[in-house]
Amino acid sequence: MSLFRLLLFSLFTAATVFAAKPNVIIIYVDDMGYGDASCLNPQAKFQTPNIDRLAGEGMTFTDG
Repeated sequence: MSLFRLLLFSLFTAATVFAAKPNVIIIYVDDMGYGDASCLNPQAKFQTPNIDRLAGEGMTFTDG
């Protein structure tokens, strides 16, 4: 039974070590409103293609 526990423990340990860590990007901008990025508001005054690409390839968290 002890060999089984050791094998099970090493299997779970290896799975957590080799798990991919997520990349997180937080963008802080001064004087930019919620609707100023074109990924959140298609009628925005300015086009933000790079932010749109980042938002399209990942997750966008909004408050609401």
